[in-house]
Amino acid sequence: MNVKFARLGAAGNEQPVVLVEDGNGAAKYFSLSGLTQDINGEFFATDGIARTRKALESGELPEISAEGLRVGSPIARPSSVIGIGLNYAAHAAESGATPPEVPVVFLKPANTVAGPFDAAPIPPSAEKYDWEVELGVVIGKEASYLSSVEEAAGHIAGYVAANDLSERDYQIPGSAGQWVKGKSLPASSPLGPWFVPAGQVDAGNLSLRTWVNGEPRQDSNTSDMIFDPATVVHHLSQYMVLEPGDVILTGTPEGVALSGRFPFIQPGDVVEIEVEGLGRQRQEFFRADGNLAAVSAGDAAFAGDAAAR
Repeated sequence: MNVKFARLGAAGNEQPVVLVEDGNGAAKYFSLSGLTQDINGEFFATDGIARTRKALESGELPEISAEGLRVGSPIARPSSVIGIGLNYAAHAAESGATPPEVPVVFLKPANTVAGPFDAAPIPPSAEKYDWEVELGVVIGKEASYLSSVEEAAGHIAGYVAANDLSERDYQIPGSAGQWVKGKSLPASSPLGPWFVPAGQVDAGNLSLRTWVNGEPRQDSNTSDMIFDPATVVHHLSQYMVLEPGDVILTGTPEGVALSGRFPFIQPGDVVEIEVEGLGRQRQEFFRADGNLAAVSAGDAAFAGDAAAR
C-alpha cells in the first residue's frame, strides 16, 4: 500500500495524517492522532510507517476532511537539518567551484523549517536571496559510524521535497565564507508537502524543477548527484550522530540566481519547486520587517490543493 504522510493545520498546531490515493488519483486523508502525537523522531524510531500501514489495513484510522486546512512541513521540528553543498557538478561550476571529492557539509537551525506554501520572508538587508530545489532525506533510525553505504541505505526512512533558500552575500564573501549565516534565515527550509517512504521512491532518478514567476529556472535529475543519498548518510555518520527524524538536504542542481543568469528573489516574486513523486511547493516572498508572524499567515495552500499538485 502506497502512502504519503502530511501535517495539516495552523502553524504550531499541525495534526499528523496519512494520504491514500485510489486508482483515480483521488486522495483520502486519515487521522494519525490515535497512533502518534506527531510525525517526528519518535514516530520513525517506533516503526511508525509500518504501524500506519497495519492500522489502515485493519480500518482503525478515521477518515477526515482536509478541506480548508493549511499544509505544514510533513516532518515536525527535527533535531538536525544538515545541508550538502555543491553536490551537482554543473551547480559547482556555475558557483565557480571545483566539484568536491568529499561531501561539503553545513548545518541549518531546525527553526528554519517551514510549510511548503507559507509566505516566505526575505531578510531586511538581503539583496541576493536565492532558491535551491533539493531532495530531502529523512532519517529513520539512529546512524553512527555505519560500516558501509549499503548499511546506510537501511537508515533512510524516506524523502521530502525541499527548498534550501540561501542569502549569497551572507554565505560566500570573505576568505572562508560563512555558509551557516547564509543558510540559517527564518523560514529558509520549506519542506513538503508530503513525506514519502523510501520503498516508494527511486531516489536516484527523480526530476527536480524550479520556476520563478512561472518561468523555468532549474530542470535536472537526482541521477546527476555526485554523492547519492546513501553515500551521504554513510559519510555523515562518521562525523555526527544522525537521529530519527533528522533531515538531510542533498544539494541543488544548476539554475540558481548565483549563476548570474537570473535575478535574485525580489518581494512579490513567486517561487515554485517540484521533486518528482514528492510534490510541489509554492512560496510568495515579502520583505521581512522583524515581525515573523506573517511567515505562516500568508499564502498557505490548503490540503486539497496540495493533493492535486
